[in-house]
Amino acid sequence: MAVTPAALVARLARVREPLYILRDTTTGLVGLAGPDGAHAIQAGQYQMLGSLAPLYPEWLGDRAFAEVHGVRFPYVVGEMANGIASTDMVIAAARAGVLGFFGSAGLSPERVEKAIDTIEAALGPAGLSWGMNLIHSPHEPGIESGVVDLFLRRGVRRVSASAFLALTPTVVRYACSGLRQAPDGAVIRQNHVFAKISRPEVAEPFMSPAPPAMLQALVAQGQLTAEEAALAARVPVAEDITAEADSGGHTDNRPLTALFPTILGLRDRMMARHGFTRPIRVGAGGGLGTPSAVAATFALGAAYVMTGSVNQCAVESGLSEDGRAMLAQAGLADVIMAPAGDMFEMGVKVQVLRRGTMFATRGAWLYELYQTYPSLEALPAAVRERLEREIFQKPIDQVWAETEAYFRQRDPHQVKRAAEDPRHRLALCFRWYLGQSSRWAIAGDPARRLDYQIWCGPAMGAFNAWVAGSFLEPAGQRTVEQIARNLLEGAAVITRAQQARTSGVPVPPEAFSFAPRPLA
Repeated sequence: MAVTPAALVARLARVREPLYILRDTTTGLVGLAGPDGAHAIQAGQYQMLGSLAPLYPEWLGDRAFAEVHGVRFPYVVGEMANGIASTDMVIAAARAGVLGFFGSAGLSPERVEKAIDTIEAALGPAGLSWGMNLIHSPHEPGIESGVVDLFLRRGVRRVSASAFLALTPTVVRYACSGLRQAPDGAVIRQNHVFAKISRPEVAEPFMSPAPPAMLQALVAQGQLTAEEAALAARVPVAEDITAEADSGGHTDNRPLTALFPTILGLRDRMMARHGFTRPIRVGAGGGLGTPSAVAATFALGAAYVMTGSVNQCAVESGLSEDGRAMLAQAGLADVIMAPAGDMFEMGVKVQVLRRGTMFATRGAWLYELYQTYPSLEALPAAVRERLEREIFQKPIDQVWAETEAYFRQRDPHQVKRAAEDPRHRLALCFRWYLGQSSRWAIAGDPARRLDYQIWCGPAMGAFNAWVAGSFLEPAGQRTVEQIARNLLEGAAVITRAQQARTSGVPVPPEAFSFAPRPLA
């Protein structure tokens, strides 16, 4: 029987074996025995106090999640915009038995379609699951709609809907397209929406049936059939809700332990209110960079976990090698909030890496200028000179020329609006810097290293502290599969240690630590 601290830790780490909790009838010590414990009990030396069944990482979340989405583990590799969550990352995730979403936000429809081609060519024959990102584009509704057109035309069956402040016809159209009724009357869903949310008021519409007026309008426009609209009244818009806590990129910086129970309680109320027959699965992301954090999230009741920042430093990431090396050096506090390029005028912020870059400081100054001045022409000469020298590193007129050319191709309405509204022209020029800064980090442009915009949450620092001294410390050793497998395996070990402790076993503190190791 394992009673020494080292023996207990070793026994608990073998999560795939059943464990017996025994008390030595002579000494009174409580310990653990493996599968051979039954013999010790029969000999009369030990009294059995309880047992722990085998625990597999696959079992940590909701079994229905794996069944519905065709994956092995309750784990999602989250989308990171501009292709940072690359095709290589999505393919590697699928082959590792987890669900990955391609970072399609910020990319042209042509680039997104090429990514679909690449992923389908690699995974289609194997039938492995994957998905794409659908990001809310309040200033470019035509882009959002066009992306959904592409997803429906190409048969993309899973999307992670992010940065939505409310339901839009585009996300409702995607969710409800292809709904049909099974012979037993159940509603069969063709397309799956993962709604990434951080507020109850945003989560509630996704947990409810689509608004009747919106459905009727989509039917009138020929974008949904009458049958699809009728069936949509019986199911929520999304059956997978990702409660996003303090994360990289768009975030409300909410603590997971406050956010998740709130969303879980809302789920229960929505289920009762609408009488849904299938449960809505609530997963969680944000701040998940260690096995302890993953284990705690599953203990809260998460159906699945979603990781983001820690995958950005993986070798499959679309981020440059230089950018990945910068992330590998990040500490817990090396993050900061900065203006978001896609929602700049609204004052929305994203969480980014602070260490080694001046992006956040420069972005904040741009937003201050936007709030202060009505147009480019109103900028004082000294301010204009500083902008051209320090931030743009080229004449403002050239910046506008490049910006105008970009939007003439992507969204001509923006150019028309800028001609009518000088302040909008000012905003578009400032958004040029915010958009380019991410691309400089992806390309690894050494001349713009101080301007790298690298989305990053505190999970990155926690991850780096955890892997220090292990095989995962070098940036070149970090793969999506090994990150996922070690986080899940470690979460299982820590969960097993907690189970033993609540059963009366004197579990030593070191049982709650898991050192990364190569896992197959």
